[in-house]
Amino acid sequence: MAHKLKNPRAILITGASSGIGEALALAYAKKGVFLALSGRNEERLSAVAAACRALGAEVAAEAIDAAEREAMGKWINSSYSHRALDLVIANAGVSGGTFGRGESEEQVRHIFAVNLAGVLNTVLPAIPLMRERKRGAIAIMSSLAAFRGVPSAPAYAASKAAVRVYGEGLRIVLAPAGVSVSVICPGFVVSRITQKNKFRMPFLMTAEKAAGVIIRGLGRGKSLIAFPFPMYFVMRLFSVLPAWVVEPILKRLPKKE
Repeated sequence: MAHKLKNPRAILITGASSGIGEALALAYAKKGVFLALSGRNEERLSAVAAACRALGAEVAAEAIDAAEREAMGKWINSSYSHRALDLVIANAGVSGGTFGRGESEEQVRHIFAVNLAGVLNTVLPAIPLMRERKRGAIAIMSSLAAFRGVPSAPAYAASKAAVRVYGEGLRIVLAPAGVSVSVICPGFVVSRITQKNKFRMPFLMTAEKAAGVIIRGLGRGKSLIAFPFPMYFVMRLFSVLPAWVVEPILKRLPKKE
């Protein structure tokens, strides 16, 4: 049974200094709401925090790299001690580009350190706290790229596939404890990641619109929040079609920078 999340009052968001994370913070910000926000860029994060405070929210902002396990654990526990968190959104993520030459070892390891380990560093400290309270929701930011390995960004797609499957299993494990888990799979969204793309991105949407879709999905306790539907349909189709059908199509896709 889905645990509906209506009007959360204490929310933690990683990667809140830009893109979807910033849009979610601003959408949730209002009087009576506590926001714990993190991001790697202190200047941008401070600007987001100030904007959220102007909307009436109480904000605690911390410049942390999600890949730093110890720092993340301390921050999440400290945030929860200040105010029991209703919702934790593991949003921080990075992309990569192949330039047609393949991702370097350093680039691959960095992508996995942020997109996979960063999610674990956010989710794992929150689980025992929510279990003890028998209440809470966890949202994991994946991607539509999680449904099929793509040659333009294989490490990115693989890291997002890992957290998608992890979230699917975790939802079943935590449901009896009253803790909900949702996996979010957006398509192309205007952000610092997609602004590097030099090709036409189908169904590109603003971060504000994406945040609205996500918040509505979380409010209904959805297990999977995947959008836009046409791209979701195509990627799910690619995930079940044989390689000899899909690979020639993927080879013709534009190279990601």
